[in-house]
Amino acid sequence: MKLHSQILGQGQPFIILHGFLGMSDNWKTLGNKFAEARFEMHLVDQRNHGRSFHDDDFSYEVLAEDLKTYCDDHNLEDIILLGHSMGGKTAMLFSTEYPELVSKLLVADISPRFYPIHHDAILDGLSSLDFSEVKSRGAADQQLSKYVQEQGTRMFLLKNLYWIEKGQLALRINLEVLKENVSEVGEALPIHSKFEKPTLFLRGDKSEYVMPTDEKLIKQHFPLAEIKTISNAGHWLHAENPTDFYDAVINFITLN
Repeated sequence: MKLHSQILGQGQPFIILHGFLGMSDNWKTLGNKFAEARFEMHLVDQRNHGRSFHDDDFSYEVLAEDLKTYCDDHNLEDIILLGHSMGGKTAMLFSTEYPELVSKLLVADISPRFYPIHHDAILDGLSSLDFSEVKSRGAADQQLSKYVQEQGTRMFLLKNLYWIEKGQLALRINLEVLKENVSEVGEALPIHSKFEKPTLFLRGDKSEYVMPTDEKLIKQHFPLAEIKTISNAGHWLHAENPTDFYDAVINFITLN
């Protein structure tokens, strides 16, 4: 069982991990920009997401092991690792377990702490999509709007739609397994985990995922961590303010 990825450019390997219910396609535009800056970009679909395999096991331990297998298969070392939200938790755990493989860590809008379940409406909305009746993206959007009011969030979720065959839509994500294991997404980083290399935490100024009260915990796990706020951005900071996000990332990875 191998992870699907999109590989762009040449140079130092730079892996990006998407968030919960996301996929590598979410990072294609920024991935191309980083590739132009002479990095070999690996935009990875985590298990049960995108074009990667489906499996009943789902936890940060198995997500980190998937990434280790991926690095072994592609002979990757001295990597730059960036993860957003759930992908940030995977990146944190991977870096603390395999610090010899990671040169720099970047975590987008998530902290090491525990988060309570907060995806109920989204998962209920996706579960309500009956593809024997929903035959277009517009119809899927209309149905999803009964559960998710924010249009940008619906657009993000609807990227998971694809055509199995003409006239037949489906979701790429393994929805049933993700629903069963949604509590895993909020799990905290193990208490003794530590990564003592350059680390950057990026947070959106309109987001509440990384708060000032998280700084002490971040520093316990990542003693060299810097925390930077991206203006005019919420949880999807890389999509809401891609210019400032790119600048913050490129400055960190080239100057550290």
